[in-house]
Amino acid sequence: MSLVRKFATVGGATLGSRIFGFARETLMAAALGTGPMADVFYAAFRFPNLFRRLFAEGAFNAAFVPLFSKEIEANGVEGAKRFSEEVFGVLFSALLAITILMELAMPWLVQWIIAPGFADDPEKTSITIRLAAVMFPYLMCMSLTAMMSGMLNSLHHFFAAAIAPVFLNVVMIAALFYALWTGADPLSTAWYLSWSVLVAGVLQLAVVYIGVRHAGINIGFRLPKMTPNVKRLLVLAVPAAITGGITQINQIIGQAIASGKEGAIAALQYADRIYQLPLGVVGVAVGVVLLPELSRALKGGYRQEAANIQNRSIEFVLFLTLPAAAGLWVLSDAIIRVLYERGAFSAENTAVVASILAIYGIGLPGFVLIKALQPGFYAREDTRTPMRFTIISVVVNSGLAISLFPLLAERGIATAEAAAGWINTILLFSTLLWRGDLKWEWALAKRTALLLVSAGVMTAVLIYALPYASPWLAPETSLLYQVAALGVLLALAMVVYFAVAFLIGGADIGMIRRNLKRKAKSQPES
Repeated sequence: MSLVRKFATVGGATLGSRIFGFARETLMAAALGTGPMADVFYAAFRFPNLFRRLFAEGAFNAAFVPLFSKEIEANGVEGAKRFSEEVFGVLFSALLAITILMELAMPWLVQWIIAPGFADDPEKTSITIRLAAVMFPYLMCMSLTAMMSGMLNSLHHFFAAAIAPVFLNVVMIAALFYALWTGADPLSTAWYLSWSVLVAGVLQLAVVYIGVRHAGINIGFRLPKMTPNVKRLLVLAVPAAITGGITQINQIIGQAIASGKEGAIAALQYADRIYQLPLGVVGVAVGVVLLPELSRALKGGYRQEAANIQNRSIEFVLFLTLPAAAGLWVLSDAIIRVLYERGAFSAENTAVVASILAIYGIGLPGFVLIKALQPGFYAREDTRTPMRFTIISVVVNSGLAISLFPLLAERGIATAEAAAGWINTILLFSTLLWRGDLKWEWALAKRTALLLVSAGVMTAVLIYALPYASPWLAPETSLLYQVAALGVLLALAMVVYFAVAFLIGGADIGMIRRNLKRKAKSQPES
């Protein structure tokens, strides 16, 4: 199967999840707006989400997949099964201990880390503590889900792992529908949402467990034991956990700072949901597919093939994210108005969230390129270097967020996150290039410049067309007309960008098809 088809498989499933996510956030905006309960829920939900990224997705996508792939190559499916059971026993025991510890420490965590800005409001602090306590076991479900997803990806069964996140959005949407249907108050709605998160975690774990069984591996429970394989996993996983959670680390820092202004946490979350669409569809797809592909090529000694896979992935990311970034910058106000401005979500909220989204748009290519560059380290079992760069970017993000928040409020936090993302990207790219693990291609550099020109032309066309569409995007216009007008603008942008890109040579169908196809090698390079 070609890389582009694998990207499409994972990206398509992720797109479905993100579409449901849009529906969820639209209902959230209507039910809670950017009011106190929205701030409370998102603050409480951010914490288990942070640990999910740190201990689940980051650690296991970076550390577990290469080791699991190596076991398959060396000892077949039985060896991989034995390794999985060893890891499962240690992981389950560690997660249980962490969950108990965090539940006991939740009051302190909320007051000093999650939302210190709530300190002057004892009621908000109390509710945040209780909601976070309900949702924190979600971490346990999602960490085990991440492990099994890594197994499925290594076995080339991508769909079940990619579709599992849909269940979080579906269950939360059901909770919101119930709250709106019964006329529940904001506090009751927040409680419904918190319990729905826990239910969704159990469902996601069930989906990937069934997928693993279908792939031919039946995991049994073993008592935790520090075998050499488990020790190697932990050595790789600790720095990878920090690195994999870079976005969440930066966001929780921003949240802690934003908690000093009412509505700021919710505004950042609503904007975050929009830019997560291209970040998820492209970035997650590339990251999930690229790591096992690079690991397999390097384990087989195919260094030239690994370099080609890496470059084609960077090209694929730029081809899709440059126009997305330009579109988010120009159309941020229209997008937020059409998706959110109704119910408790006012025109003033639209202006604030749109300004945040425009800044996130600037950072989007950098955020996605991180997903394409980090596997170049992880596939070589180097998790420490990305961790160092992550620490640097966190320091930059913290310094900028603290400095800019008094001046720009929420926009200052978004600016800090975007700047930190680009700094991380530059460090990863330059290091891979310096080590010789990334091959410089003048053809790729030229195509990147031409793609920037194409995105620039698209931006100019959108700026020219936006005044003509504005009457149809006005809040007093029916939702159908608003959606239609926004759809026409997006379609126009796509037609212009792709037409110019293919016309001036920024992209070529034959080149994309030829370079993204994984070719078999007769023997490894010496």
